[in-house]
Amino acid sequence: MAKAPSSSGTAAAGGRGPAHHRTRLLLVLLVAVAVSASTAGFLLRGALRDPCDAHGDSASLTAAAEGSPLGFMRSKLVLLVSHELSLSGGPLLLMELAFLLRHVGSQVVWITNQRSEETNDVTYSLEHKMLNHGVQVLPARGQEAADTARKADLVILNTAVAGKWLDPVLKDHVPEVLPKILWWIHEMRGHYFKLEYVKHLPFVAGAMIDSHTTAEYWKSRTSDRLKIQMPQTYVVHLGNSKELMEVAEDNVARRVLREHIRESLGVQSEDIVFAIINSVSRGKGQDLFLQAFYQSLQLIQQKKLKVPTMHAVVVGSDMNAQTKFETQLRDFVVKNGIHDRVHFVNKTLAVAPYLAAIDVLVQNSQARGECFGRITIEAMAFKLPVLGTAAGGTTEIVLDGSTGLLHPAGKEGVTPLAKNIVRLASHAEQRVSMGKKGYDRVKERFMEHHMAERIAAVLKDVLKKSREHTRP
Repeated sequence: MAKAPSSSGTAAAGGRGPAHHRTRLLLVLLVAVAVSASTAGFLLRGALRDPCDAHGDSASLTAAAEGSPLGFMRSKLVLLVSHELSLSGGPLLLMELAFLLRHVGSQVVWITNQRSEETNDVTYSLEHKMLNHGVQVLPARGQEAADTARKADLVILNTAVAGKWLDPVLKDHVPEVLPKILWWIHEMRGHYFKLEYVKHLPFVAGAMIDSHTTAEYWKSRTSDRLKIQMPQTYVVHLGNSKELMEVAEDNVARRVLREHIRESLGVQSEDIVFAIINSVSRGKGQDLFLQAFYQSLQLIQQKKLKVPTMHAVVVGSDMNAQTKFETQLRDFVVKNGIHDRVHFVNKTLAVAPYLAAIDVLVQNSQARGECFGRITIEAMAFKLPVLGTAAGGTTEIVLDGSTGLLHPAGKEGVTPLAKNIVRLASHAEQRVSMGKKGYDRVKERFMEHHMAERIAAVLKDVLKKSREHTRP
């Protein structure tokens, strides 16, 4: 998600102050960055953030704490343990929480459990972004990590796989630390249900999960398959950042981004663009999306419908890796002669330019769907209708027939998705109406302050339990 600088609302309100003009200039620069390099895009995003977030003085931290539902976390020591540090949703979401905590004066320490020994530009950039925000980064192994866990007021394990960090590092101190652990789980895939990952799960202070659907799934699977019980489980829906909302609500910024991205893709202003924005993998359903898109073109031709030229954009490729799955996607495009209608874009954190440039978001995650799907609420902030699978957290975000249209997961969903593509391509007024309703839904329940309030309630409860457990 792309970040624009805070400017006390002038950008969204259409003001003409210095901050407003700076925002516009930086957004134009963001376009060039977003098209070319994901790491650079992230560095720009970090550069645009309010520097007070990193090293504010005592007065500013006090003011921030008093104005935030997380204010009670001031001076608390929080250890964040992430399974990995990458451009995927879990680590980025944990980083976002780290910055929210730093903003109110928490002492935040980060540990990445699984890290490549080789120099990695993404890892290097993300770690330095955290350091610039005052987050301390420690090696995953060693006495310092164990000591920090024992001293911390709160330990957050991020993803189920992060549980593998406990025994090798804490050793005999695991029982001492468990009562102050909040386990933040984002996974829906069956292969995460391994006892070696989550054997300590019943004994932590609580589990935090991004959707009710995923929480119910974890409750049943741990009981039936692993014969263990979930701890108290909190469902916390996510929210859009203030910075993303600034861009989404700035008509001039959106127009600038839309024009530049469409020009880079070779898409005309009057064309209709359907996009899927996820890391390219079979579980995200890019193959079924392209099949549905191809079917939609055939339906339009068969029914002789008059619709604007349609394009499909796949954001989340890895041009360097060229995996077998991505090769299959490109082969499908060439084989069916739609290479002039399908565009592949390398993975990037700067998704705001693409959200500004497209007309409809497709959220096609397969099997049990997304645990939540942050990109869905980001698209709705840009007043985009969503075509999503009727699975996972998407069903808690998208109102079928109101803010978008849902279709079944799996191969049986290809034809319904194709028909939904044709429906929205044929009815501009419906796209506008659904997009407006989606935006209203975001404003009602999926903003950063909503997420902060929900997380704050969880952290208060976990801290209370921890104190009660350690009380003599």
